[in-house]
Amino acid sequence: MADITNEDVKHVAHLARLAITDEEAEKFTKQLSKIIDYAESLNELDTDHIEPTTHVLDYKNVLRKDEPKQWITQDEALKNAPDKKDGHFRVPSVME
Repeated sequence: MADITNEDVKHVAHLARLAITDEEAEKFTKQLSKIIDYAESLNELDTDHIEPTTHVLDYKNVLRKDEPKQWITQDEALKNAPDKKDGHFRVPSVME
């Protein structure tokens, strides 16, 4: 097993502001030891001829072409405005 003790688990729980009992600390110690043992077993694999990857799938960003487009006119944008002046929205002042 990995070198994780009940005190280590209790210390981490304290840092995370978690209240755990002695029974829970014992249970988590065993579980974390098994997890670390499994992760350490992966070091035994021969990966000399394996190319490093950031993801197992070949994802690529799919973006549309950045082309100028006519969206909405100024008049259309302002047609429902409750208050407008000189082609702009008028809003109450926020500075006093």
